[in-house]
Amino acid sequence: MSILIDSSTRVLVQGITGREGMFHTRRMVEYGTEVVSGVTPGKGGLKIDGIPVFDTVARAVEETEPDVSAVFVPPAFAADAVLEAGESGIPLIVCFTEGIPALDMVTVRSYLDRRGVRLIGPNTPGIISPGKSKVGLMAGYIHREGRVGVVSRSGTLTYEVVYQLTKRKIGQSTCVGIGGDPIVGLSFTDLLEMFASDDETDGVVLIGEIGGTAEEEAADFVRKKMGKPVVAFIAGKTAPPGRRMGHAGAIISGGRGTAGEKMETLARAGIRVVENPADVGEVMASILRGL
Repeated sequence: MSILIDSSTRVLVQGITGREGMFHTRRMVEYGTEVVSGVTPGKGGLKIDGIPVFDTVARAVEETEPDVSAVFVPPAFAADAVLEAGESGIPLIVCFTEGIPALDMVTVRSYLDRRGVRLIGPNTPGIISPGKSKVGLMAGYIHREGRVGVVSRSGTLTYEVVYQLTKRKIGQSTCVGIGGDPIVGLSFTDLLEMFASDDETDGVVLIGEIGGTAEEEAADFVRKKMGKPVVAFIAGKTAPPGRRMGHAGAIISGGRGTAGEKMETLARAGIRVVENPADVGEVMASILRGL
């Protein structure tokens, strides 16, 4: 099994005629993802590799019934694009755009939460259920179908961890990048809850960063409700307080949100925390051998 997407998932691409949208649409189709339609205002009636393009999401939903919207829209228009998808009744939105103003995202989150719409990102590499579907930017060939979930704030470290797992013939049930911005949709806790209920996920790798409280909230969930092993790594151990890392959300403020503080909190919750990301694959392998 997998969480959020599977081989029957039907995908709409917002911004499909743009450079990024068209490039990643083709990579998703090559992977086997069922891309059923695209939307670019003013380009309705076109076809991209046989995929119909509509002027509005509402019309695309009416004609093609997508389950997921993949948003490749510039920052100035991305919040409106996400709202349009949510208003049209699409239950899951994956937003890749980096640089959406935080105030816009406050409005977006409030609206989607009221309607029960799930959002991954923004500023995310996306989601992949190996062998089934990919709504994302990641290289599909490094993944392997299997029973370990991966949830991360870092796209680059996600690829590193997945490569380690695949080299050890440990497949992944679903890999999700939650996004590196201060305000994102689904959190670590939301996704851990889904993995905890997935009968075909045996363990989870969590890749966190300095800043915010998402990792501490995840630790609290694991301590109280997670019956499966979790291996975690926190990036940013050497970052000085006040120094911003690559992600907008990765900054230590007021002395809180340090890597050390997060690692201690995760360890107290029973999570196996590693100091070096190169150790994640081997530690998870040793845990799975003991199950």
